[in-house]
Amino acid sequence: MRTVRWIAYGLVVVVVAAVALVWVQRGGLSGFNAARIGVSVPGGVSVGGPFTLVNGQGKTVTDADFRGRFMLVYFGYTFCPDVCPTDLQLMTNAMELLGKDAARVAPIFITVDPARDTPQVIGEYTKLFSDKLVGLTGTPEQIAAAARAYRVYYAKASSAQSTTYLMDHSSFIYLMGPDGKLSALFSQGTTAKDLADGIRAKLAGTS
Repeated sequence: MRTVRWIAYGLVVVVVAAVALVWVQRGGLSGFNAARIGVSVPGGVSVGGPFTLVNGQGKTVTDADFRGRFMLVYFGYTFCPDVCPTDLQLMTNAMELLGKDAARVAPIFITVDPARDTPQVIGEYTKLFSDKLVGLTGTPEQIAAAARAYRVYYAKASSAQSTTYLMDHSSFIYLMGPDGKLSALFSQGTTAKDLADGIRAKLAGTS
């Protein structure tokens, strides 16, 4: 639990530093809209990294498989009652708004609940949103490694009145560049148009 807390604290530091950087560059709060432009992360801050996971067809997938394309990454779980399906639908809608540019982006959903999210479960779940959405799971150790790399907070939350459980987790959408490095972060409150516009701006910078 201590390690998970440090991961959460680390992500908070990253986001605060990123917002502060953009605030300074724009001369204060005037015209600042983090959701619309995405939050660019200052140099020297490490978010993202190698992962080895399993897709909905039971095949091993690594971060290297997506080199040359942008990755739009979200961590959540299939039993999530509200935030996860909302954010995944947001990603799906943004991909549709990108039109032909969507071919340059791989939308990826990584579970933080590997005990329940088997390859079959996550494969069937992602199809509810889009055939292009890649669902990834793995062993608890593989998921923990990916979460550490992306500074994702997650923890099991149980209730005395329930026989099942929910998962607490941070909810950021990560845009990773073709080189596998973080290009932008998008937080809750982002609309599909904001997300699509933010992605398109990053795509334009690499075309």
